[in-house]
Formats: sequence, C-alpha cells, structure tokens
Amino acid sequence: MTADERSGYYAISEEVAASPEAERLINADSLVLIFPTWWFGFPAILKGWFDRVWINGTAYDRNVNTGAMEPRLTNLRTILVITALGAPWWVDYLVMRKPVKRILKMALMRSCTAHSSFTMFSLYEAEQVSQERFSTFCERIGLAIAKWPASRNSYRPSENSRQENFVRK
Repeated sequence: MTADERSGYYAISEEVAASPEAERLINADSLVLIFPTWWFGFPAILKGWFDRVWINGTAYDRNVNTGAMEPRLTNLRTILVITALGAPWWVDYLVMRKPVKRILKMALMRSCTAHSSFTMFSLYEAEQVSQERFSTFCERIGLAIAKWPASRNSYRPSENSRQENFVRK
C-alpha cells in the first residue's frame, strides 16, 4: 500500500464500495479460495485483495471509538479454502501452527462474516503428490461441496476434466 492508502485505510472508500469486486463479495453466499501457500502465507495478489477489498465499509464496519469490527458480509454462509503446500503436514500443524488457517478463520472470517461455516483442505508435499493421493484429495473436496445446501451446490466436475493435468509426474 502507498502511504496515502495506509493512512486512509479505515476511511470508507466509495471507490471500493462501488467496485464489482466489493459488490460480488457483499452479495456472495459462498466463497471458494484456491491458492498456493508460499512460505506459510498467502500469495501477494490474494493478500492484496484482502487488504484492498475486505475493508471498512465493505467487509466490516469499524467503530471509531472502540475499534471494534461489526461484520458486513452477512450473506456469506459457506467458505471453502483449498491450498497446496510444499511442506509436510507436520510442519504446518506442529511447527508453524497453521498460520494461513488461523488468519483466515480467526481474523478475516470471524471479523467480517456473521455465521459462516469454514472448511479448509491443504494438499501437503504437493511437489511429490501421487495421482492416487491427488484423486483422494479431490474426492474429499467434492464430498464437502456436496453437503452444501442445494442453492450453493452448483459445482459439478465434467466427465472431461482430467486431474492428471494438475499432477507433476
């Protein structure tokens, strides 16, 4: 962010509020985030989206006296996160204590959504993933989506989708 952007961060931005990005976020009942995890954090473009779109007056209302945040994304009921990491699961869980999940669930979603469900799938050691492990990972995601209410369950993989295109052999 530029110095001007940061100094006005808590001001309500009419430009952002009127943007198609903000409108889609405010009206969404489901959000699916798919991204690689880099150094146990978000890719820069995703972090920038959070910083520039999930702002006061769009994703939350900030009380100027107390600093408390009131969620504005009241339509958002289902959040699905899919990420891939090069690290093994135990480094993310035991050493790093799941930083991406903690930030998404505790900071962003808790502050900006009213009562949303949160599900996260992490594909660990993605550089060495086998076709079998990748297929199982995709099946788990499909099962989670199948549990969504019918109005939100529009995901249907096509017969022509080829998972092996995503796997390094």
